[in-house]
Amino acid sequence: MTQGLIDSTLATLGDVLSPHGPAVQAAAKSFAPGDFSVHFFLQLAVILLTCRVVGWLGQKLLGQPQVVGEMIAGVVLGPSLLGLLFPELQGALFPKETKSVLYAGAQLGVGLYMFLVGTTLKIDHFRSKAKSAFGVSLAGIIAPFIIAVIITPWLIGVPGLFAAGISQLNATLFMGACIALTAFPMLARIINERGLADSSLGTLSLTAGAFDDACSWCVLAIVLATFGGGPGVALLAIGGGLLYVAFIMLFGKKLLAPLGRKVEREGEMSLTVLAITLALFCLSAFLMDAIGIHAIFGGFILGTVMPRGLFVVELKRKVEPLAVVLLLPMFFTFSGLNTRMDMVNSPTLLLIAFGILVASILAKGGACYLAARLSGEDNRTSLGIGALMNSRGLMELIIINIGLQKGIIGPALFSMLVLMAIVTTMMAGPLFEFVYGKKARASGELGAIDARLAADPV
Repeated sequence: MTQGLIDSTLATLGDVLSPHGPAVQAAAKSFAPGDFSVHFFLQLAVILLTCRVVGWLGQKLLGQPQVVGEMIAGVVLGPSLLGLLFPELQGALFPKETKSVLYAGAQLGVGLYMFLVGTTLKIDHFRSKAKSAFGVSLAGIIAPFIIAVIITPWLIGVPGLFAAGISQLNATLFMGACIALTAFPMLARIINERGLADSSLGTLSLTAGAFDDACSWCVLAIVLATFGGGPGVALLAIGGGLLYVAFIMLFGKKLLAPLGRKVEREGEMSLTVLAITLALFCLSAFLMDAIGIHAIFGGFILGTVMPRGLFVVELKRKVEPLAVVLLLPMFFTFSGLNTRMDMVNSPTLLLIAFGILVASILAKGGACYLAARLSGEDNRTSLGIGALMNSRGLMELIIINIGLQKGIIGPALFSMLVLMAIVTTMMAGPLFEFVYGKKARASGELGAIDARLAADPV
């Protein structure tokens, strides 16, 4: 009897990750609500531990910030590594039925992250360098789109890279946006940690990066609005998006100012103000999702008009740790679950992946370097600008996830672009140090790298 009890207990324990379905013996096995809960908490624990460990290894061994380690951790947990070495374990941890739950958490994480990025955007700071950064920004947009025009007809001809029936125009615009993108949050972090925030190089790079990102997101919005949805969907997306942005920019600061005054008056952000702020974020994200753009647009746009000062300090203190440590890693893992490096499994596909990587580096970094030289910057500063502008980071993962979700690109091209995002992000810091930072530090132009910021993914 005792042995039977032990055997029954072990069998039940071994069955804990299996679908249990409704509480009717004769019913077909399927995922019950409790199954989603069991998987979700286990997935979250594995994601957090893996991101911390890989992030720590990235810092110690490669000198990379935590966020780069988390990008790599997402790929490690996906079919490209864990699924390749231990397919049954990977399938038990991340069954396809639970992807929707993980997706919702990932969107909340990346939406909150972009909301916080929006609250730190210093529009007046950018305006002061708008004219000098225009040439670098323009080069960082034009060259990638020229490259996209050249390579996209070739890519469309390879089965499975783009969706069947996609127009060459939409495919070209999407590729151009992917190559032109600069990871603005990553760029800001690199500039802050290396003591460049008040330098001409830092200001110029930040301003050009902000312009390039804005253009890339506008192009993506157009592609999403016109891809497979018909004129009505396109009109709702583009028209609705423009109306919402206009409303936020014209009236947002005035309408939200009382929240800022209340926080300043009380010396802290009350739970009521926090609840109102998060509710507004959710509504803004909902509106952008509902009209056919994407939730992150709503979060970022709202963030740009939030009250500054103590309000932002308190908001980041209360929300940022949860968003960055708990929620954002879900986005990296969701990206990793869609990354199939095993699909890049032929000489042709490997050549395409390498070609996209090289073309992206030359088009973005090379063009920004040349533009900086033509605008009068010295060679070392121009190389530094090119290195910084080439970083793509989280923003690239966001844009290609949208492309995969909306059916614009296939898993193989998605995997190639994930590889490009990781490599160009890992290059940025070390390359900048090599061409600019090391000599500037030796001459006293720059101080020591801020280790706290280097370990902070935001």
